[in-house]
Amino acid sequence: MSDSVLPVIDLSELDGDAETRAALLGRLREVTHEIGFFHLAGHGIDPAFAEELIAVAREFFALPEADKLEIENVNSPQFRGYTRVGGERTQGYIDWREQLDIGPERHAVAEIHPDRPWEVLHGPNLWPARIPRLRELALRWIDEAEQVGQRLISAWAESLGAPADHFAEAFAAPDPLLKIARYPGHDGSVTDQGVGSHKDVGALTLLYPEPGSTGFQVERDGEWVEIDPLPGHFIVNIGELLEVATGGYLKATVHRVLPPAADTDRVSLPFFLNPGLDQALPAVDLPAELAAEARGVGPDEHGGTLHALYGLNALKSRLRAHPNVAERFHAELLRNFAAAR
Repeated sequence: MSDSVLPVIDLSELDGDAETRAALLGRLREVTHEIGFFHLAGHGIDPAFAEELIAVAREFFALPEADKLEIENVNSPQFRGYTRVGGERTQGYIDWREQLDIGPERHAVAEIHPDRPWEVLHGPNLWPARIPRLRELALRWIDEAEQVGQRLISAWAESLGAPADHFAEAFAAPDPLLKIARYPGHDGSVTDQGVGSHKDVGALTLLYPEPGSTGFQVERDGEWVEIDPLPGHFIVNIGELLEVATGGYLKATVHRVLPPAADTDRVSLPFFLNPGLDQALPAVDLPAELAAEARGVGPDEHGGTLHALYGLNALKSRLRAHPNVAERFHAELLRNFAAAR
């Protein structure tokens, strides 16, 4: 890997002849075993659509603070809606961004079963009344990005010697999450993190950065490597669930985002494809030559337990990232997770 450019995977090659397809699967396996990140071409999402969504997102972020706070996530037991600058934490430190969290449109669960505490995450989104177009575009983005992610999930299964539908049951009713994030620039006097160093807790992430974005970094051999986004490409990384399912053969890589320079800003569209909250990814029975290179799975980046069941990881992550929401709606869950570390 060069200092600035990740490997490129062209998803359209899955539709090529047998030789082209086999080469693509081999490269996908190799890249996510060694690095865990890559640029994705051939995904089929029109860059003009991304530009439109980013433009509408900027309309929202330009609203007066009072209008944005009408849909602040402190009003959502499901951790949906708007998070003000400094309102989210990574590794216990504030992230310097404002954002919208958008998930599947569902009804809230009236009575949460004690054995399924993650059900508190099911529920409706919060939408800005003054920017109605945002709802349509964001939900369409979730649909199209999910299709891309589902193709990648099937391709990973094949690349590891499993049937293409190996993960299909876990993703039959997925629980995706779209963040629409704006990073305001500053002089570094407040914090040096846009988003702190972390691994993603789900299965895979499709990040669409605004053209010209800077500050996205991947940890490689103990060093931080700056990534220059390629126009029209996603930046893709696997999450901890695929690392667990492959016994550590696939690598969930630590990454972070630095704030932009003072008097500038940037917008990003990170999309997280996750299985259903009550699902665990089935383990992959790796061929012997791949199993010999599996590194095993350790704790999460906080030193806590990494769960195979996605809902537990998702709930633990939200409680840590948004303590104000957790304290308002889920104080008992917050205590239980703290005691279980």
